[in-house]
Amino acid sequence: MNIYMKGNLKRVIFKSDMGYYVGLFKIKETNSEEIEEFFSSTIPFTGYFHELNEEDTYILYGKLVEHEKYGKQFQVENYECVLPEEKDSTIEFLSSGLFKGIGKKTATKIVESFGKNTLNIILENPTDLFLVPGLTKKQIDIMHHTLIEYQASYQTIVSLNELGFSTKDSLLIYNHYKENTNNVINENIYLLMEELEDITFKKIDTIALKNGFQKEDPRRIQAAILYVMNELCNLYGHSYLLENEIFSYAIQTLNNLIVDNNFRQCLTQLQLNGKIIQQEEKYYLTKMYQAEQNIAKRCGYLMRSKDHMDQKVEKQIKKLENYFGYIYNQEQLEAIRLSYLKNLLIITGGPGTGKTTIIQAVCELYRQMNKLSYEKLTQKIALLAPTGRASKRISESTTLPASTIHRFLKWNKENNKFGINEYHKSEVDLVIVDEFSMVDTYLFDSLLKGLKYDTKIIIVGDDNQLPSVGPGQLLKDMIESDCLNVVKLKELYRQEENSNIISLAYQVNENCLDQTIFNQKEDLIFIPVPTNNVINELMKIATEYANLNKEIQILAPMYKTDNGIDKINTTLQQVFNPKEDSKKEILINDIIFREQDKVIQLSNMPDENVFNGDIGYIEKIINDKKKEIYINFDGNRVRYTASNFQKFKHAYAISIHKSQGSEFNTIIIPIVNGYGKMLYRKLIYTGVTRVKQKLYLIGEISALEKAIQNDDTNIRRTTLKEMLYENMKMV
Repeated sequence: MNIYMKGNLKRVIFKSDMGYYVGLFKIKETNSEEIEEFFSSTIPFTGYFHELNEEDTYILYGKLVEHEKYGKQFQVENYECVLPEEKDSTIEFLSSGLFKGIGKKTATKIVESFGKNTLNIILENPTDLFLVPGLTKKQIDIMHHTLIEYQASYQTIVSLNELGFSTKDSLLIYNHYKENTNNVINENIYLLMEELEDITFKKIDTIALKNGFQKEDPRRIQAAILYVMNELCNLYGHSYLLENEIFSYAIQTLNNLIVDNNFRQCLTQLQLNGKIIQQEEKYYLTKMYQAEQNIAKRCGYLMRSKDHMDQKVEKQIKKLENYFGYIYNQEQLEAIRLSYLKNLLIITGGPGTGKTTIIQAVCELYRQMNKLSYEKLTQKIALLAPTGRASKRISESTTLPASTIHRFLKWNKENNKFGINEYHKSEVDLVIVDEFSMVDTYLFDSLLKGLKYDTKIIIVGDDNQLPSVGPGQLLKDMIESDCLNVVKLKELYRQEENSNIISLAYQVNENCLDQTIFNQKEDLIFIPVPTNNVINELMKIATEYANLNKEIQILAPMYKTDNGIDKINTTLQQVFNPKEDSKKEILINDIIFREQDKVIQLSNMPDENVFNGDIGYIEKIINDKKKEIYINFDGNRVRYTASNFQKFKHAYAISIHKSQGSEFNTIIIPIVNGYGKMLYRKLIYTGVTRVKQKLYLIGEISALEKAIQNDDTNIRRTTLKEMLYENMKMV
């Protein structure tokens, strides 16, 4: 049965920018016995709405659900706004404040003149209102136009629903375009894809074709080109694409042949419209080209800016050694010194070279040289990292606040925009970004836009690690440009501690594996087993650690195959969190999750202070009519409902990509020839450098050798290096 309730809004408890409401509803009528119990009071409700006010009458369609904390509430799936018909409610409606300049006295005179037909008169025959004594033309025009707009907004949302958009998408579209919505839809429905993040090409294309759009329509082909370029750049990390690549993938996306001439005409039109840029054989999305240009220009400006000369720096650095109890090597001293003198500095090095120690020293040097209190220091500098776990590590080492780049820029997940931007800049004077190899071109461009033009920037990272998930290879390009200030840390700072693990990392990076390094000490173990016995060996070690109640993390190159992450997680769940009557379970996409399971977050949820790569434990599962999961991330308890169950996975084993920015005491890396193309040097190097104390490698030594020798990863095509070089010539 389709449950409805008719009544009025009593109070708004919460409203998001995208039209998501939580509120209380006063019921006048319903077809549900369960809801009838709320007649004498109000019922909580949630859902997406264009606009709600206390004067209107609404019919809400949906279902009654049970919330663990707030009890019963009505989950709205669709709704109608009912124009008032009775005399008193019409007077109340007209004098509600919606119609500027119409008070209760005037509203009463109008309704007494036209009765229950009042609103139809205002809409269809507004000149009849001149019969009401004292009513001015301005008041009549306001009532007429306001009521038209009021009805049009609801009718627009209904028409979008009828086209095939969900209520949520319809509200998203209407709230963006307002009264221009129908014009945009009629002129080019594919424009929605360019301006609204959640309205995808595939969603629009399905709706457009169902509603009479021709397959060969140039607007459809142009949209497919933009979609393909964005997808390929994100998939392969490129800044630009070649014409034949775009053409090939566009045909697949559109599922029909495109005449060469039509395709090229669409490419040309997109250039004329400023949506793509062509440089020789290279085709860029305009936003990518501009992002690389912006990065190159800012770096050039900072490099040309005058150094902060100060004779006291050397002496102050020596005092830091006493302050922290460290003796810095020459490379570290140079990095600390230049961090104060230069406006832009890159500090790069492998594990054990003291990058974190340098960040600590840089912050304290800046504080002392500028005679700042710790409170003032936190206002002057920003310590940033791409992931929550990486930012937490910086904060622990410096005892200063640190955050993700997204949080610093005040990312709004609903509109995918940053609150700190070129129009609202941060006031900080120094920014330090750690784990910079993970930062993509778009994110760094956004960060630069949110900073004052002369803000000092210190970049810290290991360019031998995996590049960012998004487009670009910033750290590599910036170092290889030979245009910027770079300090390369090569001398090992932590040589005695975990020396075999660190030595292995350097051997992997330099393609010179010495197998005698294994099994010399307890910190680095290689267990040779055939591929079909890897998981059994994993279970032995995992069981040992489980019995000792010790943490261990498995890192693997890929999800599928017999030794992939998915299979390992299913197996290790039996070891670390076996089935028990006391633990509730839930089935999600054929995978059993149970209370106390270890899980990893797959995307950013900044409002909940949980980010991609964060690891937590399932604390509670509710699996009845309502389905909810509560996950504890280091004391941060986050609630998940069925709509976002896809945002986490088991984490007994995680991908090496997902481990970036994190460190674990003990790690197992299975390595077999069956991993195929995922066996390459940067991947193995990144996995090895996540270890703090002990590393197990299980599998085939030939697979490890193959991976170390394979530097033939997908080469990213970028032009930042060339742009940096060109910009530095502009003196």
